[in-house]
Amino acid sequence: MSIDQLNFDDIRFFNNEEVKVSLKSAVRHPMIKELLSYSFPDRDYEEVKEIVASCESIDDFQRDVICKTVERLITDTSSGMTTSGFDRLDPVTSYLYISNHRDIVLDTCLLNYTLFSEGLIRTASAIGDNLVEKPFVNALSKLTRNFIVKRGLGPRETLKSSRKLSRYIRKLLKEDNRSVWLAQRQGRTKDGNDLTEQGVLKMLALAAGDQTIEEYLSNLRIVPVSISYEYDPTDQLKVPELLAKAAKEDYIKSENEDFNSIMSGALGQKKHIHITAGETINVQNLEAQSTNQVLQKVAAHLDQVIWSNYKLWPTNYVAYDLLHNTSDYQEFYSEHNKNQFERRLRLRVEVGNSLAVESFLSMYAQPVINKEKLTSLHEA
Repeated sequence: MSIDQLNFDDIRFFNNEEVKVSLKSAVRHPMIKELLSYSFPDRDYEEVKEIVASCESIDDFQRDVICKTVERLITDTSSGMTTSGFDRLDPVTSYLYISNHRDIVLDTCLLNYTLFSEGLIRTASAIGDNLVEKPFVNALSKLTRNFIVKRGLGPRETLKSSRKLSRYIRKLLKEDNRSVWLAQRQGRTKDGNDLTEQGVLKMLALAAGDQTIEEYLSNLRIVPVSISYEYDPTDQLKVPELLAKAAKEDYIKSENEDFNSIMSGALGQKKHIHITAGETINVQNLEAQSTNQVLQKVAAHLDQVIWSNYKLWPTNYVAYDLLHNTSDYQEFYSEHNKNQFERRLRLRVEVGNSLAVESFLSMYAQPVINKEKLTSLHEA
């Protein structure tokens, strides 16, 4: 079956014809009203409704509304955001951005805000169906160009769903000239250890058709992206899952946990933020002999670039030294930095619970450990 014949209605975002109808309904929802009031604090709601009603497309909505939301979030909840590497990208070319994933919604919001600021093609972004169960969240996700990744399926249905997803991504990149964002792994990184799952790459390769996997993945123009938050605003929320994993217990999410994470990620303090775009990967240069080797080498390359470009903050170095009871990295932070982080630690976890403290510190220390691994690899 050709891509043109496939029906993507169950996973796609809104087309422009659907935007105005959806926005007309969305502005009446209490949570959307809260979002819009936050985005436009100096305007009365009738004015805001006029701004929203004037949006004819997703591009209009992102430019006139969502960018205002992100600008205010950066101002209110961070010490500023910096970026690097995006000036190497072509404004008329679509890219497949594969990044580390720390925050459910904010990662892609900040990336697309950066792409808008740099005059680059914004992304369609993958989101798990478990995150859009609330109708207003589902509508908002489709209004911001999110497409659905179905979770919790059996093996046969998972393969079928992955084939459709890979073809949809190919359509977006190659036919629609739309950039795409994917996380390097299913779900967020909870422990700070950013690792690429080969399954993500295997899914992409399902749409290779007659091309070799090396040719196809190279033609997708994969750009590794590193997103670094000085403070993870959801750090406290991630600890219970880490403790369950350490105890080899199943972690069961509480009701509304994902929604609470979305809100905490948006409104919580992040201090400094940095996003780096790496160089586009030429898979054919990685010299692999088999499909499995290609997947392994691309995953390893993504890891190394994401680790290398991850900006380390004083919080990362403080956490490393506290975790290992050393002063190896004390030149990278001040006493004030250390006191601030220790205060956050005391407020966010029960300090008498050594495993909780270790999990919290490891979350921040792991990017330093990964940089050390890179140094060892380069010296080998």
